Amino acid sequence: MQLDKTKLALAIALALFGLNAASAADSTGAKSDDASPQLDAITVIGHYDNAVGTSDAASQGTVTSRLIANRPALRTGELLEFVPGLIVTQHSGDGKANQYFLRGFNLDHGTDFATYVDDVPVNMRTHAHGQGYTDLNFLIPELVGRIDYKKGPYFAEEGDFASAGAAHMGLVNELPQGIASVTAGSNGYMRALVADSFKAHDGTLLYGLDLGRNNGPWDNPEEARRYNGILRYTGGTKADGFNLTAMAYHNTWNSTDQIPVRAVQSGLTDRFGAIDPSDGGSTSRYSLNYARHKRDADHLFEMNAYVVHSKLDLFSDFTYFQDNPVTGDQFHQSEKRNMVGVNAAQTWFGKMGRFDVQNKIGLQTRYDDISPIGLYSTQNRQYVSTTREDTVKEGSIGIFGENTTQWLDKFRTVAGLRYDIYHFNVNSSIQGNSGSARDHALSPKLSLIFGPWAKTEYFLNYGKGFHSNDGRGTTQTQLPNGGGPSDPVTPLVGTRGAEIGVRSEIIPGLQSSFALWRLDLNSELVFSGDAGDTSPSRPSTRHGIEWNNHYIANSWLNIDLDLAMSHARYTQDDPVGNYIPGSINKVASFGFSVNDRGPWSGAFQLRYFGPRPLIEDNSVNSQSTTLAYARVGYKFTPKTRLTLDVFNLFNRQASDIDYLYPSQLPGEAAPVNGIAFHPVEPRSFRLTLAHNF
Repeated sequence: MQLDKTKLALAIALALFGLNAASAADSTGAKSDDASPQLDAITVIGHYDNAVGTSDAASQGTVTSRLIANRPALRTGELLEFVPGLIVTQHSGDGKANQYFLRGFNLDHGTDFATYVDDVPVNMRTHAHGQGYTDLNFLIPELVGRIDYKKGPYFAEEGDFASAGAAHMGLVNELPQGIASVTAGSNGYMRALVADSFKAHDGTLLYGLDLGRNNGPWDNPEEARRYNGILRYTGGTKADGFNLTAMAYHNTWNSTDQIPVRAVQSGLTDRFGAIDPSDGGSTSRYSLNYARHKRDADHLFEMNAYVVHSKLDLFSDFTYFQDNPVTGDQFHQSEKRNMVGVNAAQTWFGKMGRFDVQNKIGLQTRYDDISPIGLYSTQNRQYVSTTREDTVKEGSIGIFGENTTQWLDKFRTVAGLRYDIYHFNVNSSIQGNSGSARDHALSPKLSLIFGPWAKTEYFLNYGKGFHSNDGRGTTQTQLPNGGGPSDPVTPLVGTRGAEIGVRSEIIPGLQSSFALWRLDLNSELVFSGDAGDTSPSRPSTRHGIEWNNHYIANSWLNIDLDLAMSHARYTQDDPVGNYIPGSINKVASFGFSVNDRGPWSGAFQLRYFGPRPLIEDNSVNSQSTTLAYARVGYKFTPKTRLTLDVFNLFNRQASDIDYLYPSQLPGEAAPVNGIAFHPVEPRSFRLTLAHNF
């Protein structure tokens, strides 16, 4: 049916003030996690909850589970591609965190984009492979109920890694029907899923088990083997309730990492070959999270406490025989981590004179004990030598306050202030690199929201943010392997951002937003997990435009069109050039989904990922990548359906990622500076039989 925008705006506005009990039922029948008293249910039909009056910025929004279920995804990490303008790629095995791009950033594995699952941070700071490492493979996509996304450092509750944006994924509490599915696909892909919920004592117990294996199109089979499990108990009421969630994930795989273009051109290997077939890894993540909420007409209290245990062993070789002509350049990045944290927030709803106000204060704490975190030289995954080995203890406390005031019927403000304190303690195998460091950051935020007039709202946003640097760099005085002296890095790197935007529903059925934004970084400085030292860089600036459109044409057809352009440069001139290698400048995506056409359904998604400079003088660029996914589904009965997904529909030969750096292949007398790439996977198929019980 046609989206009733008036009911949608009312439903979300009431939900924000705690007066609504229901939100959209997702395609799995997931029910709202809203912590508000019971009222009559209002059903939202659509893929987004982005109506006028529901956001504090044009680039903020919510994706419902209906869209998550309807769109095909090659990898679990592509859940983040539901954030408009964000690109998810891979340059290694699928057990490793993906590579992300957004707003002129090559985010690497998540350095400036914060990701949470039920308010548990996913980004790993001081990580063996990359700062802010964001591995989403522990998720079961069918149990993700919604994705709330934000872009820019304008939100008081967002701290580390959130300068480019943040995504909060919420898991469902219950399923009206169980799910059992099996998937078989190209290149040995297999997956089995079972999930259900049932009443237990005075609450609901949800369980899910997801098993998968995949060889991929690679000459050296990936042999990925993983399992994901979840148990979630929900009790109490929507106004006064809790949940306790346990999750488990384990994965092993072989990697086909990026390879030099010249290796393919010379016939040393084909596009899907590996230079070092012993690359690969194993990882695991086990977590327990307790969340509590309590609200009445005037107050809302929210808290969660979590503990996460994770491990990673990653074997990679990107330069081959450049540094070690005899044994090769393979290295082993390894870490064992225990992470604990507590988040709490209190909100008051009331009046200041004749003005409606909402005041919120919050506390966020986190402690990471990484013991050990190491970088080792290996050959065929066998130990050769230690580059460095450290133990790191890193703690942080973030305090924030936020005031929302409705000054006029058509004007409100959101003013926030955030203060973060970080402490690092490092015990290093390299003499002179042990020690401790502290830093703090004060981050003011302000949003002005005007309207709506003619179903159109206007936004002006400003904020400061930051990302933390790898703790090992904060105490480093000596480079690994006798590389010489090194200055410690600034622990927290400041950022400043601003945005002007508009959101409109003036065209019936169309939610459209447009934003002009700018973001400045004090430094692009990052710790290189591959080399075990700090890679210095300069301050930078980025600016761009985004235009997002979500159109509900009728009860069975939804259309999405998102466009983004950005400009990224270093702000300190250097003869080598001012372009930022890897910075994305153009993104476009178009998709539609068809539902309830008798037993048939379908979806199509087209994604364009523009060229990027690979060197500071812009003399070498990556190629652009355009990919299409398609889905056709058929329901045999209301509870049984068959779905065919096709990835890389047009079988394009393109790159998932391109780099420019020196390496030395077997038989080469000296290092050669050239492009290394990881190809997109060729056309592949996956067939899923699913049954609700």
